[in-house]
Amino acid sequence: MFTDPLADYLTRIRNASSAGHRVVDIPASNLKKEVTKILFDQGYILSYKFEESEVQGTIKIALKYDRLTKEPVIKKIQRISKPGLRKYANSGDMPRVLNGLGVAIVSTSHGVMTSKQARKDNVGGEVLCYVY
Repeated sequence: MFTDPLADYLTRIRNASSAGHRVVDIPASNLKKEVTKILFDQGYILSYKFEESEVQGTIKIALKYDRLTKEPVIKKIQRISKPGLRKYANSGDMPRVLNGLGVAIVSTSHGVMTSKQARKDNVGGEVLCYVY
């Protein structure tokens, strides 16, 4: 059986935010750390902390909610490129999520970045997920 660690990461965030949890613990990897940094920079999570205490380490993510309505900031987080069907885009065909209101996270040869940054740097890559 093959597992998809990034899909597990996204599912843990999706489930914790829909359940109203403040903090979620996720097993760490370099790809997950980069995606976490992007989510923080784009304002989708409140804070994060990498703990290297165990063999693999963990990522503690503090989820962000609206102050008035208590709705989660992450409305939808969706895996695009799956192990069975990879999705790639060149720099000219980078996806725009909700006409620029959301974020597409892309894995390129220059590292993991948003589709907007990939378009600016003129690099293509694998479209990992959409967040909005």
